[in-house]
Amino acid sequence: MKKSTTILSILQSILTPEEVESIVNRSGYADKARKFTVYQLLQYWCTAAYEEWPSYRAGSDRASLSGLVEVHYSRFSSKAAEVPFAVFKEIFHLLVRKCNREIRRKLAFPKELLLIDSTTVTVGKTRLPWAPYHGERSGVKLHVALQAETEQPLKVEETVGSRHDGPVSESLTQMPFIMVMDRAYGKLERLDRFKQDGQSFVIRLRDNVHLEKPKALRRQSPMELPVIRDITCQLGTPQCRSKKRHRVVIFQDFEGREIRVVTDLMHVTAEQIAQIYKARWQIEVFFRWIKQHMNLTTLFGTTENAVYGQLFSALMVYVLLKWSFDALSLKMPRHARLSFVQFSRLFGLCKLPIEWVVRLNRLLQYASGRMTCITISG
Repeated sequence: MKKSTTILSILQSILTPEEVESIVNRSGYADKARKFTVYQLLQYWCTAAYEEWPSYRAGSDRASLSGLVEVHYSRFSSKAAEVPFAVFKEIFHLLVRKCNREIRRKLAFPKELLLIDSTTVTVGKTRLPWAPYHGERSGVKLHVALQAETEQPLKVEETVGSRHDGPVSESLTQMPFIMVMDRAYGKLERLDRFKQDGQSFVIRLRDNVHLEKPKALRRQSPMELPVIRDITCQLGTPQCRSKKRHRVVIFQDFEGREIRVVTDLMHVTAEQIAQIYKARWQIEVFFRWIKQHMNLTTLFGTTENAVYGQLFSALMVYVLLKWSFDALSLKMPRHARLSFVQFSRLFGLCKLPIEWVVRLNRLLQYASGRMTCITISG
């Protein structure tokens, strides 16, 4: 691989310094630095995530080897604490819009799936006193809406670790999608509102939710395992009960455990409902991957700006890698195909097969011209 083909070269091909400067100006932050600008801080954060730097000091020592401008680690630290994390959040969502290439699979469902869940990054209680979580731990959460078909995050919200998932999901819902969520999001009032508003959903029910007046649905074909029951009913007890009847599908997972999901979808089979919920596992794989490979669990700073700026930058690296992989993989001959994990590892080691190197360099040349035509407001 050419030495210039790095995570920074992908970033520079898609995101220009002028676009970052425009976002910074809109945020109200005055970036007066000449030697270490916000764009250069973004490059530091992205490199820290991809190369898994352990600290500010170690990153400053490695900067020149990664093609970065050299600054003292104290400047890296103070800049990270100074720049509002909202800047990096907006840059992330701009990057998502630019890289949102719809590499579509053949859908078996009436709409695309949007998987919603959160992941928590925890540290010692005294390290982040502004972010209480549990016991002697403090922590922050990333609430993610992940597109199942592209495996790309569509929207991300940040909160402290003690914030409940349910209310945050309200800002992640999207009408064109089927929302797929776990038990934490299954508040009865929310289910009624989703159904009334026409927001499609498949959400797992808590085990203690009572099924009132169940009525079996007619089926076009005989019921087959793993589906156990397919009914409509009201949910809850007289003290707290849903106002509307909902469809509930009960099925067994891969380990034989009984799963109950509630949905508004009436024109798909119970087996499809089960498959939709099982697709939720993709977001768990996504969280595991970014924690293992994007250095999410090693927080450099202790302020909100430093912590959230680092996390949003790490998500940007994932988006860039996934965009590159998706744009290249479908055009590869069978003998040269790689998985996303193989691509990411070989890219970092500068050992991609020659077919991938040639196409990647062509992609970046094309992207550097095309991406600048996409406006920030898009």
